[in-house]
Amino acid sequence: MADSNEVSPEFLARFTKAWNDQDIDGLMDHMADDCTFMASVGTEVEGSLWVGREKVREGFASLWIGYPDAHFEPVGEDIIIGNRGCSEWVFTGTKAADGTKVKARGCDVYTFKDGKILIKNSMRKQRP
Repeated sequence: MADSNEVSPEFLARFTKAWNDQDIDGLMDHMADDCTFMASVGTEVEGSLWVGREKVREGFASLWIGYPDAHFEPVGEDIIIGNRGCSEWVFTGTKAADGTKVKARGCDVYTFKDGKILIKNSMRKQRP
């Protein structure tokens, strides 16, 4: 049996489901107290950087404001090695601002701590 402080593929599957269900509390249940979210868009090297539970919550919720129908379709199996992991997905959504449909491949690179996500670093292909 896995240590309760280890992250499993099922843990990451529940995290993806929470995104697709727009379940902010479910998402935050997966995050460490001192979490960081680096969004795939933004003007900084890290994209948009959100640090701490309240800011990460705000950053997560901002996706649904920009893309009310955001959906992540997993691609392949999640990779978990020690305290690091990666999930690949195809993102689909409609931009709230102008109705543009978006479909792009991406991934999340994770750092885990005590069975939770400490850092979620998202990367998504951008089309011109």
